[in-house]
Amino acid sequence: MFGRKKKVRLEYDHQTQKPILHKSICTGETTAGFKDLRTGNYHDVMLIRNDRELEEFMEMYGLTETPETEY
Repeated sequence: MFGRKKKVRLEYDHQTQKPILHKSICTGETTAGFKDLRTGNYHDVMLIRNDRELEEFMEMYGLTETPETEY
């Protein structure tokens, strides 16, 4: 009941989506998500408040490199 959460690897379409860190110029708030390469639309997945949450996002989707940042 109170055990550790299972690490689940989620998938995204590598051909049509690109992992992106989206950072607000005004507030500095950072979100992690995916940008559709065809339409340019951004879909956020989670709020990133520290390095631990960034590592969690990268682990969830099996990313080895830090996603690029867009403002």
